[in-house]
Amino acid sequence: MTIQRNISIRAESWPLRQQFTIARGSKTSAEVICVEIAENGQIGRGESVPYGRYGESIETVSAAIEALRPALENGLTRAQLADALLPGAARCAIDCALWDLQAKLENRPVWQIADLSAPQIVQTAFTISLNGADKMAEQAAAARDFSLLKIKLGSTDGLLADIARLHEICQARPDAQFIVDANEGWKIEELARYQEPLARFGVMFFEQPVASQDEHGLSDIALPFCADESVHDSSDIAQLNPAYQWVNIKLDKAGGLTEALAMQNAARDKGLKIMVGCMVATSLAMAPAFLLAQKADLIDLDGPLWLQQDRPHGHVFRSAAMHPPATELWG
Repeated sequence: MTIQRNISIRAESWPLRQQFTIARGSKTSAEVICVEIAENGQIGRGESVPYGRYGESIETVSAAIEALRPALENGLTRAQLADALLPGAARCAIDCALWDLQAKLENRPVWQIADLSAPQIVQTAFTISLNGADKMAEQAAAARDFSLLKIKLGSTDGLLADIARLHEICQARPDAQFIVDANEGWKIEELARYQEPLARFGVMFFEQPVASQDEHGLSDIALPFCADESVHDSSDIAQLNPAYQWVNIKLDKAGGLTEALAMQNAARDKGLKIMVGCMVATSLAMAPAFLLAQKADLIDLDGPLWLQQDRPHGHVFRSAAMHPPATELWG
């Protein structure tokens, strides 16, 4: 039987409530790619965020998806997709759309198709955007409904200035737990030099503190670390630097839910703890990750909270409690 599909590829811009800044730069809107695959009167949707760190842009991701249009129209499967595209935003949007389409065509949820547990409410971290120490302390104080804060550091003014930021944030929220994400912004020599003052803050872990080419020195530093930019798919987990006790799984890096599930299994087999993370995006990007979050040790899916307005039927957040997605949204 011949499959006939219609494919829609759309670039969308979603304004943020405020500027979002990390070590690599700032943004005032979430720039996403939305893929829709229509078949037999049903439409599957997927969303991803092109990431410049990996050489992606709206244009290159759109072009990569467009190049697969003939194959998608003729019934390309998720398994075939893994051979057709490398991990990244293009594969993520298509993969998630194919999961959603299958759920609608079979009239059963993705979690059943994937043999997962029914999704339950989870608690998400909230991100504190990189800024001056006083501004970051204000952000932390305003996020009083969140007991776990993800602190963006890695500033150009050096690690000592970041320690001052962390001190102010801890003063503003002595009740909170913290994870620190430097987005490769620190130097390995500085990290080694200041490991003792950093250890005093009781941070759960430091996420990707240095660039992957410098991470060989992490094993000599007595701090807990989480890999992010160093890990894209399950093949990276097998050769991961042993200094990392945690791994951040993001669907946009992995290439969608299919590979993210494989990564989760590989990480468990290696004895790693798992954080499910996200880019700043709408609830359509969070919904597949929410299924992955059910068995994660830590969840960081606050992307929609940064938007001025989310998609219709988006995730409901009640303080840090993130509720399962509506079937009208995805899955």
